[in-house]
Amino acid sequence: MSKLIVNALTIDVEDYFQVSALAPHFPRSDWEQVPCRVERNVDLILGLLDEHGATATFFTLGWIAERYPQLVRRIAESGHEIASHGYGHERASTQSRELFLADIVLAKAVLEDIAGQRIIGYRAPSFSIGKGNLWAHDCIAQAGYVYSSSVYPVRHDHYGMPDAPRFPYRLESGLLEVPVTTMRWLGRNWPAGGGGYFRLLPYAVSRWQIGRVNRADGRAAIFYFHPWEVDPEQPRVRDATARTRFRHYVNLARTEGRLRCLLRDFVWGRADHVFGAAD
Repeated sequence: MSKLIVNALTIDVEDYFQVSALAPHFPRSDWEQVPCRVERNVDLILGLLDEHGATATFFTLGWIAERYPQLVRRIAESGHEIASHGYGHERASTQSRELFLADIVLAKAVLEDIAGQRIIGYRAPSFSIGKGNLWAHDCIAQAGYVYSSSVYPVRHDHYGMPDAPRFPYRLESGLLEVPVTTMRWLGRNWPAGGGGYFRLLPYAVSRWQIGRVNRADGRAAIFYFHPWEVDPEQPRVRDATARTRFRHYVNLARTEGRLRCLLRDFVWGRADHVFGAAD
């Protein structure tokens, strides 16, 4: 595949019990009692990145950082970017402006204290910025972030803003929004930036989509996944709906192998470097 364009690899650092779709089964009040698996999974990812000479951006929950500060420091010391995923994985679309701002300010302070570096990037949980809460971008800028990667220009039952620009754009506040990658085909945007689609569809689809964006659009892609997606041994929630179980557990055993192919077939770097956000 093309070695001419450096794409941005991003990891949303949250554990399996913090996923929005499983929220009814893991109340926040119980999180302290649920066994965490994030440290093992992130260490596996760090090994994969080191093996392929790649760097990445880790959008990290403040809640995770407080409990695993050494993990955050290992990520930073390995040359990767630490960015914010908010504090407690609250969707921006379910919060008031005041609560959202407080959450992202707290997360930034926690991460900066632990990582010992400025945090300039933010990603809303579940890409929960859309037409109904565009004020969230103003809050992100107000909190001191330089860029956001919180919009997915697709149609989806839980998120999406299909009319948003497909590539990075600057808002009036000066904030740079870096949408997750889509491929334009047959008159619509198709998800091409990872997540559940990366597990559901054959790897060749992701390879074709990213290659097409690199070649036809001449642009860098931004791709994401979660640490729990490389963990087929994670506890199963048997009483979740069939749809939720399918979405969450499909092809977990294949993710690590597919990531190895992805790291082999493309060149990957940090989001702040790829999109010039640190300049």
